[in-house]
Amino acid sequence: MAALKASPRHGEWVKYDAGQGDKVDAWVVYPERGDKAPVVILIHEIFGLTDWARATADQLAAEGFLVIAPDFLSGKGEGGAGTPSFKGDDVRTAIRNLDPAELKRRLDATAAWATSQPAGGKKYGVVGFCWGGGVAFNWVTQQPELGASIVYYGVSPKAETLSTIKAPVLGLYGGDDARVTNTVPPTQEEMKRLGKRYDVKIYEGAGHAFLRQQNGMNGANLKAATDGWARTVAFLKETLEEKTNSLP
Repeated sequence: MAALKASPRHGEWVKYDAGQGDKVDAWVVYPERGDKAPVVILIHEIFGLTDWARATADQLAAEGFLVIAPDFLSGKGEGGAGTPSFKGDDVRTAIRNLDPAELKRRLDATAAWATSQPAGGKKYGVVGFCWGGGVAFNWVTQQPELGASIVYYGVSPKAETLSTIKAPVLGLYGGDDARVTNTVPPTQEEMKRLGKRYDVKIYEGAGHAFLRQQNGMNGANLKAATDGWARTVAFLKETLEEKTNSLP
């Protein structure tokens, strides 16, 4: 992808151990800064780790984060390959069949790897899109060390799991995406009852996957993408950046 080739930031493929003999391939992008950067784990859509996901990781790294995007189809393809080895709808089927326990193990391993790097800080958050948005919301119910979770048009977890959430959650949804967005009001109600922070923005007229499909829905997707990205960056900086006292 041209955007990746033109990026001034260093991006590279890495492989790390996720336990039980499992290895994960991931794309990592390093920000241009002199101190340790907060880590953001990017969870891809149901299409796997695409060039779009990698380019989005680069965009986040431009904001000062060390961003790592695991391929959750690592080792699932022919000959132990990942996303590129799947054709057509096979990639969706493979992702739908992923084991939730394996997903958590791989996510935990990703966080451990990234925060142990010389350029990585100890604080980390997650942002997920579509299928990955649902995974990001579910993971924050399971991982108390997460500092932030951002859900782009992903379905909410079961209400009975929300009480374990420790980190603030930001949810960004399209108004014309009823399959997903109709799960939001009951989640808002339960999160409020539990005293958990759940910032929600529903974009009227925008559809599913508005960040990727910015030219759709008669301009509504572009407006949603622009505002949603600004909220994403601000939320991550608020929750993950170390606060320092400025000089007088």
